[in-house]
Amino acid sequence: MRYLGIDYGTKKTGIALSDEAGTMGFPKDVLLTKNKLVEKLCLIIKNENVGAIIMGESKNFAGDDNLVAKDACALARSLEKETKVPVFFEPEMLTTQEARRFPTGERARSGDVDAAAAALILTSYLSRHDKN
Repeated sequence: MRYLGIDYGTKKTGIALSDEAGTMGFPKDVLLTKNKLVEKLCLIIKNENVGAIIMGESKNFAGDDNLVAKDACALARSLEKETKVPVFFEPEMLTTQEARRFPTGERARSGDVDAAAAALILTSYLSRHDKN
Protein backbone atom coordinates (compact mmCIF):
# COMPACT_ATOMS: atom_id res chain seq x y z
CA MET A 1 0.00 0.00 0.00
CA ARG A 2 1.20 3.50 -0.77
CA TYR A 3 0.93 6.39 1.65
CA LEU A 4 0.56 10.08 0.83
CA GLY A 5 2.33 12.61 3.05
CA ILE A 6 1.07 16.19 3.24
CA ASP A 7 2.82 19.25 4.63
CA TYR A 8 -0.01 21.79 4.52
CA GLY A 9 0.80 25.48 4.29
CA THR A 10 -1.28 28.59 3.73
CA LYS A 11 0.44 29.31 0.39
CA LYS A 12 2.08 26.04 -0.67
CA THR A 13 1.43 22.41 0.25
CA GLY A 14 4.17 19.83 -0.05
CA ILE A 15 3.31 16.25 -0.92
CA ALA A 16 5.25 13.02 -0.74
CA LEU A 17 4.54 9.40 -1.63
CA SER A 18 5.81 6.24 -0.03
CA ASP A 19 7.32 3.34 -1.86
CA GLU A 20 4.96 0.41 -2.58
CA ALA A 21 6.06 -1.37 0.60
CA GLY A 22 5.18 1.68 2.70
CA THR A 23 8.61 1.95 4.29
CA MET A 24 9.84 5.41 3.29
CA GLY A 25 8.52 8.72 1.96
CA PHE A 26 9.83 10.47 -1.14
CA PRO A 27 9.17 14.09 -2.19
CA LYS A 28 6.61 14.29 -5.01
CA ASP A 29 5.43 17.84 -5.63
CA VAL A 30 4.54 21.25 -4.24
CA LEU A 31 1.02 22.47 -4.96
CA LEU A 32 -0.43 25.94 -4.54
CA THR A 33 -2.83 25.71 -1.61
CA LYS A 34 -5.45 28.06 -3.04
CA ASN A 35 -5.54 26.39 -6.49
CA LYS A 36 -8.00 23.43 -6.40
CA LEU A 37 -5.92 21.60 -3.81
CA VAL A 38 -8.57 19.04 -2.83
CA GLU A 39 -9.24 18.10 -6.45
CA LYS A 40 -5.53 17.71 -7.23
CA LEU A 41 -4.91 15.61 -4.12
CA CYS A 42 -7.93 13.40 -4.87
CA LEU A 43 -6.54 12.72 -8.34
CA ILE A 44 -3.13 11.79 -6.93
CA ILE A 45 -4.76 9.53 -4.32
CA LYS A 46 -6.71 7.73 -7.03
CA ASN A 47 -3.88 7.47 -9.60
CA GLU A 48 -1.27 6.31 -7.07
CA ASN A 49 -3.56 3.84 -5.23
CA VAL A 50 -3.01 5.60 -1.91
CA GLY A 51 -4.41 3.65 1.04
CA ALA A 52 -3.68 6.16 3.82
CA ILE A 53 -2.89 9.85 4.11
CA ILE A 54 -0.40 11.21 6.64
CA MET A 55 -0.96 14.89 7.40
CA GLY A 56 1.51 17.03 9.28
CA GLU A 57 0.06 17.98 12.67
CA SER A 58 0.49 21.74 13.07
CA LYS A 59 1.38 22.72 16.64
CA ASN A 60 3.29 25.56 18.22
CA PHE A 61 6.16 25.09 20.69
CA ALA A 62 3.69 24.95 23.60
CA GLY A 63 1.91 22.00 21.95
CA ASP A 64 -1.21 23.95 20.99
CA ASP A 65 -2.67 24.10 17.49
CA ASN A 66 -0.91 26.77 15.45
CA LEU A 67 -2.47 29.18 12.96
CA VAL A 68 -2.75 26.66 10.09
CA ALA A 69 -4.06 23.73 12.15
CA LYS A 70 -7.72 24.58 11.57
CA ASP A 71 -7.28 24.69 7.79
CA ALA A 72 -5.16 21.52 7.80
CA CYS A 73 -7.88 19.67 9.72
CA ALA A 74 -10.51 20.95 7.29
CA LEU A 75 -8.40 19.63 4.40
CA ALA A 76 -8.08 16.26 6.15
CA ARG A 77 -11.87 16.04 6.60
CA SER A 78 -12.47 16.97 2.95
CA LEU A 79 -10.02 14.34 1.72
CA GLU A 80 -11.55 11.63 3.91
CA LYS A 81 -15.03 12.55 2.70
CA GLU A 82 -14.10 12.67 -0.99
CA THR A 83 -11.80 9.63 -1.14
CA LYS A 84 -12.86 7.42 1.81
CA VAL A 85 -9.11 7.10 2.54
CA PRO A 86 -8.20 7.49 6.23
CA VAL A 87 -6.10 10.45 7.36
CA PHE A 88 -3.63 10.17 10.22
CA PHE A 89 -1.74 13.05 11.81
CA GLU A 90 2.01 13.08 12.48
CA PRO A 91 3.90 15.79 14.40
CA GLU A 92 5.64 18.12 11.97
CA MET A 93 7.55 20.35 14.36
CA LEU A 94 10.54 21.87 12.52
CA THR A 95 10.32 19.57 9.47
CA THR A 96 10.53 22.52 7.07
CA GLN A 97 13.69 23.75 8.79
CA GLU A 98 15.15 20.23 8.67
CA ALA A 99 14.26 19.91 4.97
CA ARG A 100 16.17 23.13 4.22
CA ARG A 101 19.45 21.86 5.64
CA PHE A 102 21.96 19.98 3.54
CA PRO A 103 24.38 17.56 5.21
CA THR A 104 27.08 20.18 4.60
CA GLY A 105 25.20 22.70 6.74
CA GLU A 106 24.15 24.83 3.78
CA ARG A 107 20.52 25.85 3.49
CA ALA A 108 18.31 24.96 0.52
CA ARG A 109 16.43 27.74 -1.21
CA SER A 110 14.51 25.73 -3.79
CA GLY A 111 10.76 25.37 -4.01
CA ASP A 112 11.09 21.65 -3.26
CA VAL A 113 11.52 22.24 0.48
CA ASP A 114 7.81 21.72 1.17
CA ALA A 115 7.81 18.35 -0.63
CA ALA A 116 10.94 17.34 1.30
CA ALA A 117 9.20 18.31 4.56
CA ALA A 118 6.21 16.15 3.55
CA ALA A 119 8.61 13.25 2.95
CA LEU A 120 10.10 13.74 6.44
CA ILE A 121 6.62 13.72 8.00
CA LEU A 122 5.66 10.60 6.06
CA THR A 123 8.89 8.74 6.81
CA SER A 124 8.56 9.60 10.51
CA TYR A 125 5.07 8.10 10.58
CA LEU A 126 6.09 5.00 8.63
CA SER A 127 9.11 4.34 10.84
CA ARG A 128 6.89 4.23 13.93
CA HIS A 129 4.11 2.05 12.49
CA ASP A 130 4.91 -1.54 11.63
CA LYS A 131 2.79 -2.57 8.67
CA ASN A 132 3.21 -6.34 9.19
